[in-house]
Amino acid sequence: MAAVSNKRSVMTLYSDPRDPRCHRVRMVLAEKNITFEVRDMDPSGMPEELMELNPYGSLPTLVDRDLKLYESRIIMEYLDERFPHPPLLPVDPVSRSNSRLLIYRVDQDWYSLMDVIREGKKAATKARKELRESLISTAPVFAAKPYFMSDEFTLVDCAIAPLLWRLPTLGVEIPATAKGLRDYAARLFERESFLQSLSEAEREMAD
Repeated sequence: MAAVSNKRSVMTLYSDPRDPRCHRVRMVLAEKNITFEVRDMDPSGMPEELMELNPYGSLPTLVDRDLKLYESRIIMEYLDERFPHPPLLPVDPVSRSNSRLLIYRVDQDWYSLMDVIREGKKAATKARKELRESLISTAPVFAAKPYFMSDEFTLVDCAIAPLLWRLPTLGVEIPATAKGLRDYAARLFERESFLQSLSEAEREMAD
């Protein structure tokens, strides 16, 4: 998936191979064709090495020379600015802000429900229903343009792709009537950067 090197000049990503927030960072790295080392972590037992880099001990954590970053949205934006080609956020401030807002809404509206389902809480059944209904109701938006509210592939798509990939494991079925959403997901899953971003555990989710 990634070129691995012991050189300190190579970025290191501390990643949970099953976590969608780590997945979307890996997708940005692949889209930018960035050489990096990935260190798969078990979230149930974080090593002291990670705690020294990130006071929260959270994943993903990115190390780029002397810079240590955590929180996936911050990492994604840093990578887009650090490696400007291909650009994954619009150039003008208004459009960039709108893209940031869309990613925030994806996290608040969809990732929050996914978290409830993945954690197996009592509210999982309700969250599963809410996530399915929210995605289906948004299907016309997915159908309007090749990518989410855009003619070009952006960070917003990087944020959405890991969520859609996990729908079968979450028990969320998208009906054939939501064709715009299904076609959008197929476009993302066929993208080379998406295929490169998949961990072995994530590949198994398709089985």
